Amino acid sequence: MVLTGMLVNGLAIVIASIIGLLVRNIPEQMKTTIMQGIALAVIVLGIGMGLKSEQFLIVIGSLVIGGIIGEKIDIEGRLNRLGAWIETKVGSNEDGAIAKAFVTTTLIYVVGAMAVLGALDSGLRGDHSILYTKAMLDGFSAIIFTSTLGIGVIFSAIPVILYQGSIALLATQINQYVPAAIMEAFIVEMTATGGVLIIAIGLNILGLLHIRVANLLPSIVVVAVIVIAAYLI
Repeated sequence: MVLTGMLVNGLAIVIASIIGLLVRNIPEQMKTTIMQGIALAVIVLGIGMGLKSEQFLIVIGSLVIGGIIGEKIDIEGRLNRLGAWIETKVGSNEDGAIAKAFVTTTLIYVVGAMAVLGALDSGLRGDHSILYTKAMLDGFSAIIFTSTLGIGVIFSAIPVILYQGSIALLATQINQYVPAAIMEAFIVEMTATGGVLIIAIGLNILGLLHIRVANLLPSIVVVAVIVIAAYLI
């Protein structure tokens, strides 16, 4: 089934989050160290992805245009409001804790190249191996994130399912309209652009900066537009 990989990924996050809630009695100093370790690993992952670009001007252009679009739409604000709404329904002892956990982990789980590539593989070839691998990685990280950030992590499974599911369904039709050369170029530059966003997420987790990463998400779509334009010119 086309959506099998996506469902396994979402379920892994939910189960791992529940496990994380059961092991929350971790000393604050240990939580801080763990989160800093995760943040550093996220930054290194992002750097590796960013260096894959073959035409970095596409990445820069996508980030600039995508940032303008994102600020106009205010994706970050909408995600925060959604997180706050969830918080009012679930309840939390810490003001904004659920919203922060939801937004942070949602961005981490959907921005990575594995989310797009895995969903494309599921739709194009019925191969779910990338999403199965991503499910394992997301699951392990969800345990740590939930034990440190709280229950808001579990709700990130919803946008993960919707995002990856939409890509997988779209991919079932993509071969008829998109040449292989365009797809290959898009994947390379999308990976690099996603890497830059992942670096920003890592910096946010460390508390060094407050980058509105969600408002840069349209850059992933802009990459596709620029790549197609470059191919047609």
